[in-house]
Amino acid sequence: MNEPRFWIAVASKDHVITGVKNGFMQANHGKRSPLRRVSPGDWVIYYSSKLVYGEKTACQAFTALGQVKAGEIYTFDMGNGFVPARRDVDFYECEEVAIRPLIAKLSFIQDKQRWGYMFRFGFFEIEREDYERIAQKMLPAAVLA
Repeated sequence: MNEPRFWIAVASKDHVITGVKNGFMQANHGKRSPLRRVSPGDWVIYYSSKLVYGEKTACQAFTALGQVKAGEIYTFDMGNGFVPARRDVDFYECEEVAIRPLIAKLSFIQDKQRWGYMFRFGFFEIEREDYERIAQKMLPAAVLA
């Protein structure tokens, strides 16, 4: 088995809660291409800039953490012509963690003044060390990868 990779996915907290409750991840508004990059055993951390999709109330926190399960990408008809791609994920019960105290320590945020820039991509890979910095704040020690 390959070494796991580590990912940040971006979604509003209300959308993250739905995914956690139902054991799936979506990325970039349901696009298939980001999900092709992940493999079973990879770890994903969700960052939520907003509490509710389409509203302005800020969240600015890491809101979920899970490990990608075996299985293929699949689609789900949510109605009104929206059929997003999904992958199954085992999410862990974890603490929500504000990003601001971590900005200086995260290597994927190169411009600390414009720290939100990276999250505009919606889905990106991070180094194990960055994953561990975030996960240590979110998870009990017994669960860490």
